[in-house]
Amino acid sequence: MVSFEMNDQKKIGLGLTAFGIFFSFLGIIFFFDKGLLAMGNILFISGVTLTIGLKSTMQFFMKRQNFKGTISFGVGFFLIVIGWPIFGMILESYGFIVLFSGFWPTLAVFVQRIPVLGWIFRQPYIRSLFDRYRGKRVPV
Repeated sequence: MVSFEMNDQKKIGLGLTAFGIFFSFLGIIFFFDKGLLAMGNILFISGVTLTIGLKSTMQFFMKRQNFKGTISFGVGFFLIVIGWPIFGMILESYGFIVLFSGFWPTLAVFVQRIPVLGWIFRQPYIRSLFDRYRGKRVPV
């Protein structure tokens, strides 16, 4: 079993990532408030950087197969900052899906192991959706 050492820097990084997702969610709920969306993006990126490290973060965003997602995410963030939050969120969402698409198989296995929720995701129809994406590349 691979151990994941949880030092204080990674704990802070996970907290910042969670707050980034929360602020982005609030920004969407409050009719695409550009201040909350921008704060959510800054917290999310800084949280990911603290969690996996600066070098790993740069390698992840600068991989050749991740350029499309990185550019989309960056342009979406820029559009949010200049005042076009709806178009910025659409572009950021596309970039997020492209960047983190390799994590869906890992997420599928995790969700299927949750006690009550896992039973729902182990049903044949839903499991076939998860199995379709299993075995794809992992971007990190």
